[in-house]
Amino acid sequence: MKTVNQQSILRELLEQDTVRKNLSVAELVEKILSRKEGRLTATGAIQAETGRYTGRSPNDKFIVKDDVTEQKVDWGKVNQPISETTFEHLYEKVLHHLSNQDEIYSFKGFAGADPQYRLPMEVINEFAWHNLFAQQLFIRPSEEELATHTSDFTVISAPTFKAVPEIDGTTSETFIIISFKQRVVLIGGTEYAGEIKKSIFSVMNYLLPQQDVLSMHCSANIGQEGDVALFFGLSGTGKTTLSADPHRRLIGDDEHAWSNRGVFNIEGGCYAKCVNLSRENEPQIFDAIRFGSVLENVVLDEETRLPDYNNTSLTENTRAAYPIDNIDNIVQPSIAGHPNTIVFLTADAFGVLPPISKLTKEQAMYHFLSGYTSKLAGTERGITSPEATFSTCFGSPFLPLHASTYAEMLGEKIDQFNANVYLVNTGWTGGAYGEGSRMKLSHTRAMVHAALEGELNSTEMVQDDIFGLSMPTHCPGVPDEVLIPKKTWKDAQAYEQKAKELAQKFHDNFKKFNGVSQQIQNAGPTFLSK
Repeated sequence: MKTVNQQSILRELLEQDTVRKNLSVAELVEKILSRKEGRLTATGAIQAETGRYTGRSPNDKFIVKDDVTEQKVDWGKVNQPISETTFEHLYEKVLHHLSNQDEIYSFKGFAGADPQYRLPMEVINEFAWHNLFAQQLFIRPSEEELATHTSDFTVISAPTFKAVPEIDGTTSETFIIISFKQRVVLIGGTEYAGEIKKSIFSVMNYLLPQQDVLSMHCSANIGQEGDVALFFGLSGTGKTTLSADPHRRLIGDDEHAWSNRGVFNIEGGCYAKCVNLSRENEPQIFDAIRFGSVLENVVLDEETRLPDYNNTSLTENTRAAYPIDNIDNIVQPSIAGHPNTIVFLTADAFGVLPPISKLTKEQAMYHFLSGYTSKLAGTERGITSPEATFSTCFGSPFLPLHASTYAEMLGEKIDQFNANVYLVNTGWTGGAYGEGSRMKLSHTRAMVHAALEGELNSTEMVQDDIFGLSMPTHCPGVPDEVLIPKKTWKDAQAYEQKAKELAQKFHDNFKKFNGVSQQIQNAGPTFLSK
């Protein structure tokens, strides 16, 4: 529970007449413009810039280590501990900082579309545009729900409050701290709105598995026949793009949960990467960015005020936040049955993984635990070009519990519901990053479509002799030679060298998983250097 002092300070803060509670989109837009926090674009969206922090700050993220979390959290580089005393002192300083602002903004809503598992939450913001962001990304309450809303978790964001590491016990001026005991997320020193979204995802990744519900970093959609598909992958691998399919209804963009009732969306909006966005390639996302949407670090044409999605002078991590109902073809509420198909997305900077391969259950578990992809430029501070990385369960930065918790739950559900699993490479082909080219989106769409429609079930498969993956020899809409990575490289020897290099990285990474069955260990790359 919160200390008496903190409870009283928070209560006094929320009772001040400077607090603007659950303002409408139009009211927030007026506030943003009058406070010069952002600009109105020609499409009606708000454009805001986040200064030096244009991505997440993983080194500044902490979880309070206390009697609630000590034995549950997987402590380490990702889940850094911070003391209760340090948190409480910083918490009070932030509340005092906010109490001295001319205005602050509160949004009450929910995380989790299934009423049985949803989390009532409140987001308190120093910036009006952050509050608009929160309203678009989380689930908005009805008037009746708002009248009876009691928050079970509170996010407090104060970007202009800068920590002093020597005094406040942080690593920099920025901090993102979660206290599961006090049910508070404390954010300061960064204007990047994505921290608000991802902090609640981390909260749900802690709470839901303890209710026997698997929380997942994935997008989801549903076909005309009711078949459900999940798309796992880190930022920039194509979750948003591939799940926004005009022939399928969108369940959600980025964060889902899988209970014994089926799949449900954790959010009420989409946070789409929009670098090089065009109506031709991604019409649903392009047209969803309208009045009330938030464009983050997107450069505007000074004369027309039209967004220039090809301009990455501020960052490559340009983003658009909009409510899910800005997309016409959606499921409302965002709840569906059990998945038929699961797709693991990876952006392979080595350019050696097949564009699509079908996985056995053991291979699925191996690649889920591995979570291989490339961190793309801009998604984190300091990342300027793709870097090979392994992110457990395709969401390691947001998983407070041990990886085995999520992996075992997924394995059980794949078994129980007989889901087909595919590994799809949306990264490079014909060579590594800098030599090859990025996989064509049209080809990826065709392969995913074939997987979802069952068209690959009867296709001849060949096994890759380095990774042990089953690759189709033919897929409608894709040249046959594209399907076999080795055939896309000019130098076969260079391909083999690069493929073996990546295979060894898989093996080296997997050594950290203790207690994994031999069957799952054997499902990795068949090549192993002596």
